[in-house]
Parts: sequence; C-alpha cells; structure tokens
Amino acid sequence: QVQLVESGGGLVRAGGSLRISCAASGRAFSNSVMGWFRQAPGKEREFVAAIGWDGANTYYLDSVKGRFTMSRDNAGNTVSLQMNSLKPEDTAVYYCGARPGAIVRTTPKDYKYWGQGTQVTVSS
Repeated sequence: QVQLVESGGGLVRAGGSLRISCAASGRAFSNSVMGWFRQAPGKEREFVAAIGWDGANTYYLDSVKGRFTMSRDNAGNTVSLQMNSLKPEDTAVYYCGARPGAIVRTTPKDYKYWGQGTQVTVSS
C-alpha cells in the first residue's frame, strides 16, 4: 500500500519555474516506479515523467524534455518534478502515481496508487 500527497503547485508566468513534490507513505514506495501525470480540462490524463525504483533512469514526455527534471529520495520517501521554462500549455492538474515493481510504464492504467493532484497554472 502506498499513500501519495502532492504539493507545490501554483500560478506562474510563462518562462518561470515551479517545483512540485509528492510525499509517499507505505513500505512499497522504495520498490515502486514513480510517475508524474497531468490532466488539463477536457483532456485525458497524460504521462509527463517517470523514474525507476532506484532513481537511475528517468523518462519524459517529448514536449517537456530539457525543461522538466524528475528526482526521487527513497530515504525521505519523496519524488519531485522541477519544471523550468514553463509554458501555458503546461497548465493542468499534476498527479503523482506509484507502480509497484521495476518495469517502467507510461500509461495511467498501469499505475496502482494516485495522489489527489496539485494545480499548476501558467499564465501567458
């Protein structure tokens, strides 16, 4: 079982930066792939980034490569997403997801645990 709580969302101007975090509780965290997903109004939830259980490998949506960086701290049971050069099209509710095991997946249906989401709004 993994419980997830996101934080750090907010309003930022285009070109600005924001860091969002996800605090996890439960023994399965350190053995889980962690992912960030986002959902804009009227759209499906989409993959943004994922990180393996040991933090050695990261995966990104093409449109955020070079702008977003995902990291994890297994000792602190947290994952973070540093978002730079933000664009209005990055506006969405951002969700943290956990997938027990070592295989990285990029579709929401493959993640078992979810946080409640944090709103990120980028103004033009």
